[in-house]
Amino acid sequence: MSHGLLYPLYIREQVQVFPDYRGYCEIGDSLSMKKPRKIYLGWWINIVTSFVSSILGGLNTGASLLFKPIATDLGLDRTGASVASGIGTLVTGPLFPLAGYLTDKFGPRWVVFGGALVASGGMILLTFVDSAWSYYVVWGVVFVGGLNFAASVAIDAMVTNWFVRKRGLAFSVRFGIMGATNAAVLPLLSWLIESQGWRQTSLIWGLVALACIPLFMVFVKPKRPEYYGLLPDGASPTPGTETTAENMMLKGREYAAHIQETEFTFKQAVRTPTYWMINIGWVVVTTIFSGFSLHIVPFLTDKGISPIAAGSMVALMTFFTIPSRIFGGLVADRVKKQHIRFLLVASLLLTSAGIVAIIISPTIGGIYVLLILYGLGLGAYTPLDILLRGRYFGRKAYGLIQGLSTIISAPISFFAPIYTGWIYETTGSYTTAFILFAVLAAVGAVAMCFARVPRLSPSDSQRP
Repeated sequence: MSHGLLYPLYIREQVQVFPDYRGYCEIGDSLSMKKPRKIYLGWWINIVTSFVSSILGGLNTGASLLFKPIATDLGLDRTGASVASGIGTLVTGPLFPLAGYLTDKFGPRWVVFGGALVASGGMILLTFVDSAWSYYVVWGVVFVGGLNFAASVAIDAMVTNWFVRKRGLAFSVRFGIMGATNAAVLPLLSWLIESQGWRQTSLIWGLVALACIPLFMVFVKPKRPEYYGLLPDGASPTPGTETTAENMMLKGREYAAHIQETEFTFKQAVRTPTYWMINIGWVVVTTIFSGFSLHIVPFLTDKGISPIAAGSMVALMTFFTIPSRIFGGLVADRVKKQHIRFLLVASLLLTSAGIVAIIISPTIGGIYVLLILYGLGLGAYTPLDILLRGRYFGRKAYGLIQGLSTIISAPISFFAPIYTGWIYETTGSYTTAFILFAVLAAVGAVAMCFARVPRLSPSDSQRP
């Protein structure tokens, strides 16, 4: 590997930062830009952290595979077993804005490291749970809490900082890698659970995740690329540009402004109607995901499908998230930002159509239509939502802007898996819950139609 490629990895990252994000590097007043870099450092950061995030979240991705074995072992019905997932969603509510605030203020590295360490420990502790309450605490609080602290808003904010013009492509790569990794992990988890049991599987996965944490420490960078003498997307500064951190931050803001990206403060963002329309869509998506995804394997095994085959079918659903994530991000980079919201509308309508298909035709054919459309639809939503927020509100307070949305969605998402389990226990079918999810997806699509490009008021524009 060339010296030019390694150069950004060994420069000292310690900077003195002023409140307005200006600073200087302790290695000197400027950074050398003479050595060309074959690959922009941001791409290495994105690729490695995406893969490690997928490994760290493997058990959560396979939560539906663990659902019945854990419920049977602990003597829980489906409503009781769903409580752990609900608690995880509820705990995520305050953790997201906290993670966003800490990331905006101090950078993502130690936020990610601390969350990853807690999540890995939670997986190992799962091996020893022997009661409902210990399962709720270990899964809902320790594991899911640590996972969401490590592998969500902090890394999303980091990628948003390192990419502007190519942000859609960056998130396509990120979520494409995560989708491909998850599709490979699910059959492996299914086999491990069947052959080794869920406790041994939790221990194995916890140790694997623990071994991956050093990669986070190397590739999660605490500052924007401007602090390392780089511009977002790997763009080259004008020849002769002084590369002090202060000057590079100015150039970075000019670069983003050239792409018509306005930087909002947190207070400015929450005063716009657009922010709340986006939140309606986010609440809908997290409600459907937390309710539907946990129960998909029990739903399939109720149809007489074996657990291993059900795991493979869920992997197929995950596989279909890959093309929609890649396509959505690539298209989003090429359309005007006022049109990005319509891509989210399409993803919600596809999700609704998939759920309607299984309601109308509860056959094996209907199941495959559900898995494909659900994967294509809901798979595209999260990267597009992240991209839309970045395009609309900029990089300055991205972590807190995204984090507040989770506080809003958490109470409703908390009840979604419990409600889904309760519907099954009382009616012997998931149909009523699925109808509600289909309606919610349609409502979210309507709300996103009104998520127009926000504008800074004249008084806001005059504020520093």
